[in-house]
Amino acid sequence: MPFGVIKSTPIYLMATTPSYTIPDQTRIGHVHLKVADLNRALAFYRDLLGFSLVTMYGTEAAFISAGGYHHHIGLNTWHSKGAPPAPVRSPGLYHTAILYPTRRDLAVALKRLIDAKYPITGASDHGVSEAIYLNDPDQNGVELYWDRPREEWPLDDEGNLTMFTHALDIPGLLGEL
Repeated sequence: MPFGVIKSTPIYLMATTPSYTIPDQTRIGHVHLKVADLNRALAFYRDLLGFSLVTMYGTEAAFISAGGYHHHIGLNTWHSKGAPPAPVRSPGLYHTAILYPTRRDLAVALKRLIDAKYPITGASDHGVSEAIYLNDPDQNGVELYWDRPREEWPLDDEGNLTMFTHALDIPGLLGEL
């Protein structure tokens, strides 16, 4: 096999694999999304959500970010140009979650969506976070959220985290503005 090529075989259970815990500092660095129309995707992620364009790969891919990072989101049409959205009831990415630094920042994003009359598919309080749900133009799920400070996360009597899904107080969130 050539260098850098790994033959992939699904692994469902490896009883002989030693236990391993990924390092605490590990982060999800970026997501790369297949889109049907690059300009339409840029209008959503750059123009509506506010990401900055870092670079283009010709007319088939764009890399966008917040705060000068090399890229948080890659958008490409390499295998999807002009294609319809993936079926809802099929395996794949459920949503990309975009973490805002403050509750006010999430409120600003929500207000931009409302002002643009962009469809929102859900809004939830999960105890640990508050979230707005929507789909991008290619029907990729997007979650916009902020995390509450860790000391405010709900715990049960034994100190275990207890997440939930309650209706989001949208007037309260917009009251941050």
